[in-house]
Amino acid sequence: MSTLFTSESVSEGHPDKVCDAVSDALLDLHLEKDPCARTAIETMATTNRIIIAGETSAAVCPDADEIETAIRRTVKNIGYEQTGFNWKDVQITNLLHAQSADIALGVDRMGAGDQGIMFGYAKNEPGFDCCYMPLAIKLAHKILSNLSQARHRKEICGLGPDAKSQVTVEYDDNGHPVGIRKIVVSTQHSPDMTLNELRPLVKKYIAAALPDGWMPQDDNILINPTGRFVIGGPDGDCGLTGRKIIVDTYGGYAPHGGGAFSGKDATKVDRSAAYMLRYLAKNVVAAGLADECLLQVSYAIGVSDPLSFYINTNNTAKVDEQRILTVLRELVDLTPCGLIKHLELQKPIYLPTSSYGHFGRVPGTDGTFSWERLTLQKELSDAFKR
Repeated sequence: MSTLFTSESVSEGHPDKVCDAVSDALLDLHLEKDPCARTAIETMATTNRIIIAGETSAAVCPDADEIETAIRRTVKNIGYEQTGFNWKDVQITNLLHAQSADIALGVDRMGAGDQGIMFGYAKNEPGFDCCYMPLAIKLAHKILSNLSQARHRKEICGLGPDAKSQVTVEYDDNGHPVGIRKIVVSTQHSPDMTLNELRPLVKKYIAAALPDGWMPQDDNILINPTGRFVIGGPDGDCGLTGRKIIVDTYGGYAPHGGGAFSGKDATKVDRSAAYMLRYLAKNVVAAGLADECLLQVSYAIGVSDPLSFYINTNNTAKVDEQRILTVLRELVDLTPCGLIKHLELQKPIYLPTSSYGHFGRVPGTDGTFSWERLTLQKELSDAFKR
């Protein structure tokens, strides 16, 4: 019996993603000044207003003008130059203040910045190059990424920055993807663009994101089903940092510990441990030790070593699961200091993560998406040959 699974994505112009981008742009700004900077920066965006609040600690902090410039540049690069939300005249309120001395006490001892549970996941989707990600979320991101690139390159005139997608994948009895059942895309557009003009333009970029022969019939593709989407972004809906944590990770295909990523430096294990577990799970699958790998870890504030470490391969492991855990602990230091060092997380690499997913991305030579590297694959393979 076949099953259906659906994931959604949102564009960089979605109001919550605008806030994630601002928070991560400010994190990068702090790290450029001081690689050991600590930040927990939250952003709210609404009609012609951005409010930032949270805690920072750095040897050298950016001044108010640098912060405002970074915010306006981020909004401009997303593409907001419209009535109701414009990078040129959006009002900015800065409520950042120093990190709590109580929190700093635990982090200074190289302990975790907070308690919590984090997950990492990877899987093979047979026949597809998904970067060890579930197919639905990978395609949902790709559709919107295609539309965003077309907008920035002016291949399509009249698209706005705000957009959403949703993809339903059909799986057979063996858990293999066999088709796409439904696609939904809603994209902001100019007032003078009709739905009849918009739909064929958008369909072209949907098709380019899908495997050959997988484009559903027209009645299974919903484009702007409300008929009109002119008022978008923070002018249409209030945005907040950290409200798209499922979009940011595995599209609901794997559990989430609940902690958001954007605006947080790597001493916050919500972010750094989730990155490390993705790295480990991906390398486990790439090494052929399992076709699917879910990892969980837990921490206590101020304590360096994790309290627990868990694995579930959904009965796909080719070797003993607990042996995989043992080898991972031997190869990688799971203390906050170890996470930061192994993945080089003190660099200003975070703004690109704020849209189209933190996982399943291509690692860059500048350190971006270092947790997507397969640098542990050979060591894991060799460990099970002995």
